[in-house]
Parts: sequence; structure tokens; C-alpha cells
Amino acid sequence: MTGHSHADFRPSATMDRLRSRARLLARLREFFDRHDFLEVETPLLSADTVVDRHLDPLSVTLFDEPQVPSVGREMWLQTSPEFAMKRLLAAGAERIYQITRAFRGAETGAHHNPEFTIVEWYRAGDSMDSGMSLLSELAEEFLNADCVIRTSYQEAFQRHIGLNPHTATVRELEAVAIGQGIPIPDEMPTDDCDEWLNLLLATLVEPKLGGTAPEILYDYPASQAALARVRDSTPPVAERFELYVNGLELANGYHELLDADVLRERNRKTNLLRQTDGKYALPEHSRLLEAMDHGLPNCVGVALGFDRLVMVATGASNLQEVMAFPIDRA
Repeated sequence: MTGHSHADFRPSATMDRLRSRARLLARLREFFDRHDFLEVETPLLSADTVVDRHLDPLSVTLFDEPQVPSVGREMWLQTSPEFAMKRLLAAGAERIYQITRAFRGAETGAHHNPEFTIVEWYRAGDSMDSGMSLLSELAEEFLNADCVIRTSYQEAFQRHIGLNPHTATVRELEAVAIGQGIPIPDEMPTDDCDEWLNLLLATLVEPKLGGTAPEILYDYPASQAALARVRDSTPPVAERFELYVNGLELANGYHELLDADVLRERNRKTNLLRQTDGKYALPEHSRLLEAMDHGLPNCVGVALGFDRLVMVATGASNLQEVMAFPIDRA
């Protein structure tokens, strides 16, 4: 006897929902085909990984000797196919998309599963505006929406919190959190606005986004650029955008950073932040940096959580209802 209950072999999603999921997959491929995108496949297991403070990739030991499985090269299950897809762009691809699995450690819940399906696409020549337009078109088609609202990060904070996120101090952000009775984690920094902005975004802003229509939040603080370029405006902002429906983030897009040296510096700083968080360091060198040194075309990339799209499209309340076997049944 094992510790499994008798019903554990069954899927957590109904067959009807799984059929809806399959239809949405087929429609997505039609959508990208219609827009002249090439479907590509890239490795799930790679020597490289995105260096992000908040994404924790799973490592795998690629052993040579089955008798000593703990000895071998450390490889990473991809948190997104971004690195390999950008290498294809540097090699001449112009419009590419991929529907694949992605893996992220320490992510389990109603809207998270450590293994999930991601739809990612890149189009060379796009400005942030044309990148947002393509995402809007997809959202209108798949969510039966008449329009998609665009709101800047600054507008959202001023509307829902009454503060300018680009100029607010830690003290001002903390005062809002205390005033609203938001539980503040013990390890919150006293000198890092970004962690406070993230806390207020998650608790006071995000729940109000995309309630009446899908909503794109754009122009994030420059310090939250990740792999997006920073626009030299006043104040400088990260050319990054996210799609929300009923408070749930469905997609994340960047007007992609092209400068390898800027990415090298961001990787170095991010690893230092991971260290202060007590996390493991991630490899800073990658073949993506070599591709960027060679030359990455101007482009916009977007990653969409497919399971969340299915959830919203079918009216499900959590991911378990749209996946055959989430992690607790895997």
C-alpha cells in the first residue's frame, strides 16, 4: 500500500475543461499562423537560466554514470524559453512563438504550479506600442473582450494609492501599507523601494486591474526592468508591460534589452540581491550574452501563462481545475 488515496489517479480537471483547453491551444496556433509566426522548440534543460531575484529555477544533475547520479553537470529546467528564443532571433529569426512547459521552484497555489504551460513570442522590429497592440488583439480574441485598457504603472498607483511610485520614499510606502492594515513581512528592507512597491502592487493595485475589461499595465520603474530596456524619459522607466484580468496577471512583455553589458551588470546585481535573500546564486554567463554581443534585433517579447488563460476563458477559479494533474497529483 502507498500513501495515495484511491481517487489520486484521477485528473483534477473535468474532461469538458480539458476539451476547452485543447481547443484554445489549437486556436492559439491558428492566431500565430495568421500573423505569420514560426512555431519553434527549444531545450527545457539548459546550461543557462534567467537570473531573476524572484524566480527560482530547478536544477538537474546531468550525470554520465548512472551508478553515480549525483555527479555531473548542473543544468537548469527553464523558467521560460526566453534565452534560447533570443538566440534564434540573433541568428536571423523574425517572428517566432513557442508553446512549452516552464518550471519554477517554490510556486504552488491557486494560481501557481511548479510546472506550467507558457506561450512565448517575439517579433523583430516591434516598438513597445506595437507589442502591446498584438497582445491586446490576442486578449480581445481569446477573452471575448471589446477592448483592452492601457494604464501606466504611475497612473495605477496614483489612482489606487494616491502616490507617485517613481518618487515615493520607503517611509511613504510603508505608511500606506500600515494605514491599510497590510501584513508586512519581517524581513522587509528599510532602503529598497522596489520591495515596498511590489507589496503595494500585489495587495492594493493588482486586485483592481482588469475588472471591467482586460488591462495592460506598462512603464514600470526603471529598477524593475528585468530583461526590458529602460527608456531615457523623466523619470526613466522600464519598457515592460503586463496584462491583467480580474486582478490576475496573464502575460508579461518587454521591449527587449539589446545591450549585453547592461545585462551582465544586472545579472551581477541580481545575484547579490539573491544572496541577501539567502538564496543560491545563478550562473551569470550565458549563450544569450554571446548572442547579444553578436547582435540582437530590436524586438518585443511576451510570455503568457496558458493555464491562467484557460482558467479565465472557462470561468475556473484555480489552476487545478484546468490542468489534468497539478503537482499534488503529479
